Amino acid sequence: MLFVDDESIILLSMKSQVKQHFGEKYKYLTADNAKEGWDLLQELEGEGNSVSIIISDWSMPGMNGDEFLRKVHKSYPQIQKVIITGFADQKSLEELNQEIGPISCLKKPWDEVELISIISKAMQN
Repeated sequence: MLFVDDESIILLSMKSQVKQHFGEKYKYLTADNAKEGWDLLQELEGEGNSVSIIISDWSMPGMNGDEFLRKVHKSYPQIQKVIITGFADQKSLEELNQEIGPISCLKKPWDEVELISIISKAMQN
């Protein structure tokens, strides 16, 4: 699992909640921005390690989460994608979903039960 967010407190919190639920079943990786997330993804895939799911913030400096997930989708369409946002409008979410869907969306502040549920469903696909 790869978590991408420019706010370290959000990365730590999300990773902690997910790891508490799933335990050592998965590896939990974090990136502070989309470029770092992309580089990490390329490195892992190059080593033969696949990423099953990416949980990305929408609004980040440099490259927004929607752009990042579009880029990921072009090279790795099999990766499940979740976007987390406090900003995105419904039309933008619908466009992203039509382009690379299905994609799950979490609103900030997120609900831990909803986060776990979305990840559980995504990991079953």
